[in-house]
Amino acid sequence: MFDKSCKNLLVRVVNWIGDGVMTLPALRALRKAMPGTKISLLLKPWVSAVFENNPNIDEIIIYGDEHKGTIGKIKLSRMLNKKGFCGAILLQNAFDAALITFLAGIKERAGYNRDGRGFLLTTIISVPHNEDKTHQIYYYLNLLEQLGLKAEYSFPYIYITFDERLHARELLKNMKRPILGINPGATYGSAKRWFPDRFAEIANWFISDTGGSVIIFGGKSEVDIADEIYKNIIPEFRTSNSLLSLAGKISLRELISLLAECDVFITNDSGPMHIAYAVRTPLVAIFGSTDPQLTGPPPGVDGNNSVVITPDLSCSPCFERTCKNNDMRCMYAITSDDVYYGIKEILPDKPAVFFDRDGTLNRDTGYINKYDDFHIFEDLDQVNRLKEKGFKLIGISNQSGIARGMVNEGFVKEVNRIFIEKYGFDDFYYCPHHPDEHCPCRKPEPEMLLRARGKHKVNLKKSFVVGDKEADMLLAKTVGAQAILVQTGKVKESQHADFIATNLTEAVNFIIDASKSA
Repeated sequence: MFDKSCKNLLVRVVNWIGDGVMTLPALRALRKAMPGTKISLLLKPWVSAVFENNPNIDEIIIYGDEHKGTIGKIKLSRMLNKKGFCGAILLQNAFDAALITFLAGIKERAGYNRDGRGFLLTTIISVPHNEDKTHQIYYYLNLLEQLGLKAEYSFPYIYITFDERLHARELLKNMKRPILGINPGATYGSAKRWFPDRFAEIANWFISDTGGSVIIFGGKSEVDIADEIYKNIIPEFRTSNSLLSLAGKISLRELISLLAECDVFITNDSGPMHIAYAVRTPLVAIFGSTDPQLTGPPPGVDGNNSVVITPDLSCSPCFERTCKNNDMRCMYAITSDDVYYGIKEILPDKPAVFFDRDGTLNRDTGYINKYDDFHIFEDLDQVNRLKEKGFKLIGISNQSGIARGMVNEGFVKEVNRIFIEKYGFDDFYYCPHHPDEHCPCRKPEPEMLLRARGKHKVNLKKSFVVGDKEADMLLAKTVGAQAILVQTGKVKESQHADFIATNLTEAVNFIIDASKSA
């Protein structure tokens, strides 16, 4: 059994972007299972952007070109040895991963028994018998479970800094909304690529129907594909505010933040597909030669934020890089109509007003755990005016008292239900985690809003966040909504607020007036 007392752990992660995204739940589970341990990742430079700014990771060590060959591996091993790791978990299946950690003298080395490397491991884990029947995320979680670590499933999440989000929004400020992102490439091989002329057809329809814009993404090797799509788009749509090609022009980290700014995204089975669901962008994924049950968008928490389109053919999935029949019938079987109907199914189009709870809807008396301390503000019924104007009403509340053992989670659910049943709220989300967990749902991280977008098709750029704390204002700016500070709590000023209201009535009046002029 793996030594849980290890305080300096090395994790060799995988080399592909999509696989890297699918290891994120395992890394979160590892942090929860070993909270006092320093966790360092050993990885290739081209995948590091997936893991940057992740609070579950303490250090990133680059396995670069200087470590090629025998001399390079010895150099890397010596460097790792000096860091004094007491254990290594190998999420990567390669022989090389076991060899490096063996040469580094790391006492405990755990991983799957693959690629003939078993004799280099101290803890050998058998490959799960259902490997070809379950999502790849569970493959990595299973490794931790077999090591005796608790490994609960969580939806992959890529952490984006506030400044990165603002920079991406600034780059796209002149683009018409909504924005459709297109990723026509796939590194694995041509069998995974839908046709450029069909991507162009989707772009033409989207711009014409929505009045929005299109961004074409792609790596340096996919510039020709992007150019072909660009040339097939109607000339009158090829304007600076309707069409933008970024193929070969941006870094992976920039791609991540720009995908988070898209309103909807269509893509082949590829690294950007995995990034899109990990930043919660509504997604249409096209699968031909591969199986979405294994590597597609994983099961989420709320609603259907992704649509997967597959052909109904006996030869699919074949898992080939190139079509052995030389006819690409699986991709021809997926029509432009199929894809565009998928876009219309998930495209966010409804405005919402997100309300903090304690200090905004009711008095903030500390950790509220009984009805004697629960006092709703007298003008709460004003929010119904927003519903009459077509806004969704959604509550969002940090409730760390649950994790601290000071608030009963059942009571939180009861209180939230009051807002839904009595005051017409459409939904109510809460974060039950301790701040030290650095979860993606604790404000100002946007997970609660992103879940609401998927479930209720909320257009965040046309929405508002009302709250009494700076975290609420930062949350609004994180997703591009307007921020309204109500002075019914302790905070009276905010540099991030678009409007400061003395109470809910003033906040509602501002929203109604702003929506008239929009």
